Amino acid sequence: MAYPKRVALAADHAGFPLKEQVKEYLISKGVDTVDVGTFSTEPVGYPAIIRKGCGVVLEQNCPGIVFGGSGNGEAMAANKVRGIRAALCYNKESTQLAREHNNANVMSIGARLTDANIALSLVDIFLTTDYEGGRHDARINDLDTYE
Repeated sequence: MAYPKRVALAADHAGFPLKEQVKEYLISKGVDTVDVGTFSTEPVGYPAIIRKGCGVVLEQNCPGIVFGGSGNGEAMAANKVRGIRAALCYNKESTQLAREHNNANVMSIGARLTDANIALSLVDIFLTTDYEGGRHDARINDLDTYE
């Protein structure tokens, strides 16, 4: 399993505890993490934090992981950033297909809906699955050029 060298992390207050667990896990695997917050369970507005994390993904050409209560709002916020293809990942198949068919560069995880051990396995899948290309390229290009 080849992990990327760096991963951007961003969360709202509900996603903070899971973000911390994933960060510790990635560090144990030798992955450099760029954590843009939040840094507690104090309520915050997540869109700005998610945008900041997506900025790291684009600037440093690395994958990103965003965390929230359900992960829905974080995926929506991430997908507002041009060049980001965020996928809500909730099981093995959704995560694998997000990479293989959609070339997702950000995964969104719902911390209130996903057990920590399952989340770690989804992180592994997301970070080690390659994009298939080929028949998917035209759709990805369309997504990337849509205004």
